[in-house]
Amino acid sequence: MYYINCFFVYSFIGFLFENVVSKITGNNFESGILYGPFTPIYGIGVILILVLSKYFFLNLHLPRWKETIIVFFLLIIVLTFIEWIGGVLIEWLFGVTFWNYEKFKFHIGKYIALEISLAWGFLSLLLIYVIHPFLDNIIKKIPNFVTWSFVILIILDFICTFIKYKFRN
Repeated sequence: MYYINCFFVYSFIGFLFENVVSKITGNNFESGILYGPFTPIYGIGVILILVLSKYFFLNLHLPRWKETIIVFFLLIIVLTFIEWIGGVLIEWLFGVTFWNYEKFKFHIGKYIALEISLAWGFLSLLLIYVIHPFLDNIIKKIPNFVTWSFVILIILDFICTFIKYKFRN
């Protein structure tokens, strides 16, 4: 249940993060495809960050600063790949493009840009060392009935979203 709760908490935080960035930059983009206040790519990304960093920090047996550098670059690669897969899947399943990095100087197609990948690396370290330690005990206290309620809600949200985009014409 812990990682399911992490998924929901960080999907919600990702939704809030993108809305704040949208307001600050004036781009007015939508955060994700769902009706509810969740951006699942953040939940998936954070679970990967937590699992991979825990594994490497426990098994590398190097000075912490070296482990941090290795984890930083590993997460850049993993999160960039996840972002690319997410963009391709959303376009394939729903026929929409939710983000496009072609305006960035160091982009590769629509869904990858070096500038954004580096940001994911730094945000991952912020998550590992600041955000998650702060939220960890709160996440552990989420009751099972709340988790299952969110599971049902997000499944219904996925179904409604799929119907909306598949039958919009």
